[in-house]
Amino acid sequence: MTPNLTLVLTSAALVGTGTYLFLSRSLVRALMGFLLMGNGINLLFIIASGPPGAPPIVGASPTGERMADPVPQALVLTAIVITLGMTAFVLALAHRGRQLSGVDLVDDDTESARIHARAEADDIGPGPSARETSDEIEAEGHRTESSHHDETGAEHAHDEFVEDEDRHHGHGHDERGERR
Repeated sequence: MTPNLTLVLTSAALVGTGTYLFLSRSLVRALMGFLLMGNGINLLFIIASGPPGAPPIVGASPTGERMADPVPQALVLTAIVITLGMTAFVLALAHRGRQLSGVDLVDDDTESARIHARAEADDIGPGPSARETSDEIEAEGHRTESSHHDETGAEHAHDEFVEDEDRHHGHGHDERGERR
């Protein structure tokens, strides 16, 4: 059995491009990478299943004709269904992340950076201690969180103003928190 070289190169291009996109910080690009890798791997399954043959139904092919292997086909169909579910889930995550932060980029994990800095500081020797580096990373994380809260604080102030207006006009809540 000699596989079709065009299909092998197409599969390799899909997996390579998908890997490049999957390593991106953008959720939409990572999703596109996931889809391309999945299609490339599905194509590789079909290539590896052997030469094309008759339908994998007993008695459907003329006598002596080789029947196609149904297992790779079943695996590819299952992979397509799983990819569809993952696509819907990641699109929902990307949409919600875009609503909350305005961008679809994945933020740095400050805890992972802190652990990495401690490991490097222990390996390097002289210089800032792991504790100092960890504290700097934690302080920067708090600064970015506080700036985020300062930006959203204006929205909360607006909500409080609307509630005050409702109370003033008799549309708010009474002392027990129930609507009037």
